[in-house]
Amino acid sequence: MRTTVIPAQITTVEDKIAGNLNLTQILLLMIPVFFTTFAYAFLPPRMNLAVYKFPIVLVVLLISLLLSLRIKGKVVLNWLVILLRYNLRPRYYLYNKNEVALRTLDLPVFEKRQRRIFKKAPAKLENKAPIPAFAIRDLVKFENIVRDPRYSFILKPGKKGGFNVSVGQVQK
Repeated sequence: MRTTVIPAQITTVEDKIAGNLNLTQILLLMIPVFFTTFAYAFLPPRMNLAVYKFPIVLVVLLISLLLSLRIKGKVVLNWLVILLRYNLRPRYYLYNKNEVALRTLDLPVFEKRQRRIFKKAPAKLENKAPIPAFAIRDLVKFENIVRDPRYSFILKPGKKGGFNVSVGQVQK
């Protein structure tokens, strides 16, 4: 009876698509097919064979075959990616001894203040009428009207945040 070993760490197992080939190897082996089609169709003389096309196609085929080989269970392309990342990493690291990361600091505790929310100022309107300045006597008259029981003074909030003010005579 045939037995299969199931690995403990399933996430590290590569999916095999055809035989012992995974998806990256199949894609690497498909590159020469597409490149040969491109060279035959678009390089001059178009849709005809030319002597200079053969070496170009053979070089692309050789490179893709070499990149799709496995060394120690990894595809050569993956090894090249690892080497490139290693060689392109920064060589020198600068450390600042005054950095506060991962330090315990005794900071003074300040009183909490109310948070102020600043909004952008609306665009100024060019045809905006100036706010009229009222004289003190007009304000006193208005206050007398508001306090007079013969008149009703009503403030209602408007839809856009403003107030609608209505003053009228109370009917008995």
